[in-house]
Amino acid sequence: MEATDKVFAGPVPQIYERLLVPLLFRPYAEDLAARVMALRPSSIIELAAGTGALTRELAARLDGAGIVATDLNQPMLDMAATQLSGDARVVWQQADALGLPFADESFDAAACQFGVMFFPDKPASHREVGRVLRPGGRYLFNVWDSIASNEFIPVLLDALAEAFPNDPPRFIERTPHGYHDVGMIELDLMAGGFAKPVIERVEKRARAASALDVATGFCQGTPIRGEIEARGGPGLMAVTEAVARALERRFGSGPVEGGIAAFVVSAERM
Repeated sequence: MEATDKVFAGPVPQIYERLLVPLLFRPYAEDLAARVMALRPSSIIELAAGTGALTRELAARLDGAGIVATDLNQPMLDMAATQLSGDARVVWQQADALGLPFADESFDAAACQFGVMFFPDKPASHREVGRVLRPGGRYLFNVWDSIASNEFIPVLLDALAEAFPNDPPRFIERTPHGYHDVGMIELDLMAGGFAKPVIERVEKRARAASALDVATGFCQGTPIRGEIEARGGPGLMAVTEAVARALERRFGSGPVEGGIAAFVVSAERM
């Protein structure tokens, strides 16, 4: 993973929240929050909270529990906090998942919405989660399935390769869709001190008002933005528009939708 894959700053959090959360993250946040709250935890730690898509769904279901929502990127937490301002049940804290600033056995449950892929040492991150969980506590997270299982992504990557034939941006392949080997996930969790996890593949539909919204979300609301800008011409707007045209050819003009798929993982702390 490149160091820039973990950087969500500048205008990225706002675009991510406005376009990618409703497109990709809200459907799975609803699913994951329901699973977490079915455990009836009294204290929850959330890793890689981003702009708070999962945090909001958890908060909507809280019944006496509290959440500590963490992320490596303070700008993402700042955006998240504006969406739940004044909710004393939620504490926002900048933290690295490989070195959580919490005492042993502090939480009943842990959750992570599409963040584990960004952790450079997965077993080490799982050990940290296990350390702060109480015995019998559960860790629930989701990760994207393969590129081929998420219909917008091949079109996006083909358009980026056409714009930069000698050096196409690789963020999507390298990180968001880089951790979908179920066997590897199982081994990493067990190496981190968890029992063999339960892993379920969950399909959803992603919908947006236009192909341009999808293209803008990916090209300008993720680290792809930095990859495009670092390459110079043809420039961020031109590339975004080229991706939008490719998506329109595949999915049509006007509102668009495509299939998405992810794995939902649940592991018990031994």
